[in-house]
Amino acid sequence: MSNDVAGATFMAAATSAPELFVNVIGTFITEGDIGVGTIVGSAVFNILAVAACCGLGAGMSGVQVVPLDWWPLTRDCLAYGITVSILICIIHDERVEWYEALSLVLLYIVYILIMYFDKSIQRCARGGLRSAQKRRQSYQSSISKSRAHSLEAAEAQIPLKIEKEKQVCDGTHVNSDESGNCTQIGPGAVAQLNGTIKSSELPNVEESHDTSNQHSLWKWPSKQGKFTKFTWIITWPIYFVFLFTIPDCEKPRFKKWFPLTFMMCIIWIGSLSYVVAWMITIIGDTLKIPDSVMGITFLAAGTSVPEAVSSVIVAKQGHGSMGISNSIGSNTFDILLCLGLPWFIKATFMPTIPGKLWVGINSAGIEYSAISLLSTLLMLYIAFSLNKFKLDKRVGRACLLMYAAFLILASLIELNVFFRVNLPTCGR
Repeated sequence: MSNDVAGATFMAAATSAPELFVNVIGTFITEGDIGVGTIVGSAVFNILAVAACCGLGAGMSGVQVVPLDWWPLTRDCLAYGITVSILICIIHDERVEWYEALSLVLLYIVYILIMYFDKSIQRCARGGLRSAQKRRQSYQSSISKSRAHSLEAAEAQIPLKIEKEKQVCDGTHVNSDESGNCTQIGPGAVAQLNGTIKSSELPNVEESHDTSNQHSLWKWPSKQGKFTKFTWIITWPIYFVFLFTIPDCEKPRFKKWFPLTFMMCIIWIGSLSYVVAWMITIIGDTLKIPDSVMGITFLAAGTSVPEAVSSVIVAKQGHGSMGISNSIGSNTFDILLCLGLPWFIKATFMPTIPGKLWVGINSAGIEYSAISLLSTLLMLYIAFSLNKFKLDKRVGRACLLMYAAFLILASLIELNVFFRVNLPTCGR
């Protein structure tokens, strides 16, 4: 399995656990829009903010530009665009029927099958693109030949062929092409393959981690700053509980305990997601802020931290396509499974109104936010294509500005600034 497929499936499912638990809580317990609002908000966060973090953090590894392969990005954007379009059609009437929720779950199975046969589909796509390029080149060559016959006098004075010769620049071999550009082919060249920078060309990330910066439960950070000492005090109880409840698989004696580690992580994610969703619901109710606004802003950013951290880590290691596939693939997982499965169970077995097998959507503004997802997805793909599928700080800044614009627009819509989409909060 290639890195981009692993990022779009397994890595995406693992990092989307908070969204799944938040929507379970919003569907079965609070019966509000906090779940769907969180997933819509986290989807935009994953598309724009995670790409911004990867772009801005790319220079930290010593590589200013991380190359991306066009196929994984095109594949994931196309799959996610279809998914969002289906979601818009489902929530248009502000209710989700049981068969609509079931169709989302079945579509995720289809998505997994497509990922399983990704290599075959990729060969067909790349082969078709190469044949199209060859046809275009042959067409252009035929046009140039026809022009050449009509310009015989000019051709007698203009050389027909510019030699390609190897030059030596600063002790490193380069190839010079017709445009005069030099392409480095020496040992310092960074090899690019499938949106990945070879690890041999990257600085050693593991060696860059200083052991003094790692969190230690039993050692006071006396040589660190005040902020580090403050965070050490705040996070000490959390690390202490995790130390005795989650086995560390990196240690040789706990190497075979990985199933227990996985289960305990899921339990902790579910528990903390319940606490966070409950706190956000109470705060929003106290401040008379709709659940959808709290979900799109605070909960979306909070639950998307795993995607951001994991994507930045793999991007710093040179796997740019894996990081972007993780962020976009987790969005597909969020909509098809994190929304579809709880909705199907709620509508089929635990309907709010007996005999009515559907789940209601309280806010009409969620539909407008979902429509804006398509625009953000399109803008992301355009940004990468204009940058020749390279991830750098320029793309990162552009994605960050687009995310800020989405937050402002979505929040204003949910707060009934332009038109009424949320009923006013009942007074006490």
